[in-house]
Amino acid sequence: MQIAATVYRLAVACWLGGVALFTTTLTPTLFKSYSRDIAGGIVGVLFPGYFRWGMACGAVALVTLAISRGRHSIASAIIISAMLLITAAQAFIIEPRAVEIKKEIPSFETTSKDHPARVQFRKLHAVSAVANLVVLGGGITLVILF
Repeated sequence: MQIAATVYRLAVACWLGGVALFTTTLTPTLFKSYSRDIAGGIVGVLFPGYFRWGMACGAVALVTLAISRGRHSIASAIIISAMLLITAAQAFIIEPRAVEIKKEIPSFETTSKDHPARVQFRKLHAVSAVANLVVLGGGITLVILF
């Protein structure tokens, strides 16, 4: 049980750390350092791995939480499940749709902001950003609960 509890904490910490690093440091640094098109291309390449990482950490956390049956396990299981659902939606619905919309935008630097594809992309990006912040908040909540 102690090993499961330790692996649970590690999985949550790795997930939260990955989300925090990607959201607060990596992505902003890329967009400050490179043109919008290049930075967007790099982030687009990283997204699949980022989402797989979150789903893997979440699955490990959920399984080890069930084994360890620590304090607050029902609340933690609900939070992890919600985080997993959000991450899966980002990986399998939001991101693939964003990739398709981006194909209609030759360049974010030269295409008008009111171009229909840019408007669609902006809305989808907002949903994705909020989803990412919810996952970040869920991870912080899990750390506090433990």
